[in-house]
Amino acid sequence: MTAPASTALFATADYALVTDGRPRRLTTDRSDDTRWADTTLTALAHTAGDPLAIGVLSFRPDGPATALLSGAARRLPRSALDRPAPRYAWSTAIEVPAAAEYAATVSAAVDRLTGDAGLRKVVLGRWLDLTSAGDPAPDHLLAALAGRHPAGHIFGVPLGRSAGYLLGASPELLVGRRGRRVRSTPLAGSLPRAADPAEDRIRADLLRDSAKDRHEHALVVDAVAEALGPLCRRLAVPAAPTLVHTDTMWHLASPIVGELREVGPATSALRLAQLLHPTPAVCGTPREAAYHLIEQLEPADRGPLTGAVGWLDGAGDGDWAVTIRAGVLRGRRLRLFAGAGIVPGSDPAAEVAETGAKLATMLGALGVAVPRPIEPAVAG
Repeated sequence: MTAPASTALFATADYALVTDGRPRRLTTDRSDDTRWADTTLTALAHTAGDPLAIGVLSFRPDGPATALLSGAARRLPRSALDRPAPRYAWSTAIEVPAAAEYAATVSAAVDRLTGDAGLRKVVLGRWLDLTSAGDPAPDHLLAALAGRHPAGHIFGVPLGRSAGYLLGASPELLVGRRGRRVRSTPLAGSLPRAADPAEDRIRADLLRDSAKDRHEHALVVDAVAEALGPLCRRLAVPAAPTLVHTDTMWHLASPIVGELREVGPATSALRLAQLLHPTPAVCGTPREAAYHLIEQLEPADRGPLTGAVGWLDGAGDGDWAVTIRAGVLRGRRLRLFAGAGIVPGSDPAAEVAETGAKLATMLGALGVAVPRPIEPAVAG
């Protein structure tokens, strides 16, 4: 399946959704603008055919959001993404900040967390800038991601004007809605995988039994449950997390399932995504204090990275993923981002290794050799 740069795509392990024709773009200056979300739902309800909107929320609530509404969207099997993906030659990656500087930033954050009883967690990230010798086609990069991550949420969305093309392979479902049924699968607590199966199993067990990672995970699960609970007749929250993995990472995960009290615009999949985003998995907790520290310590604006991406139909159903393992393509330049959750007791070297392993998800799909500074090996 070909997905040109003007096309939006969102896929899970079971299906692929693609906008056709010339989708109508609905935008807002604020990702937390609920009137924009309701306007998008109303526009879908008044569009003939089989309308669908694929949208993007920025990381920050005061960042822009966009929805591409198509009256002729295609609903395809996931296998439609399976196609040969040519490789591109990418130049040496430039880290922003470099590994040593990022470790120092993590140390500064740990000091702040230790000295501030009101701040419990902050997520700090770093970028990797790549330049291609050729002109990368978004559909080729999406096919490569789909082939490498058959269970991931694959997405590609043109951001408009000169903002570039957002693409990625997220393992994390922020929220999904089908009628009254709502679900979320927060991920928090991570460890890089090992090539040796025995060592890989040891790392999985270490993560499962890590008090620090289970605490970090509980902060996210509690935040999701607190937000969804008042809207649900029933909400099932696992007593303990399970282990899930990508090709580069082990994660702690908690599948949360509920039944909504009411179905309407206020509980559309997009409104629920706005309610939950950003979770402590990509921001921290409390949210405003974490935002403030991120502004102080991170060297650049994340834009749509670590935001949310997904789809909405006229009934208000949809799936929204957290925009992680992602990048923004502008011409020959591709900017990737990876973050790590910092809590009291976090080890800066381990957080460098974790962000390196997360960046390796995209690098591996692109065929980029992993530079030594971001090598996904456990420090120690």
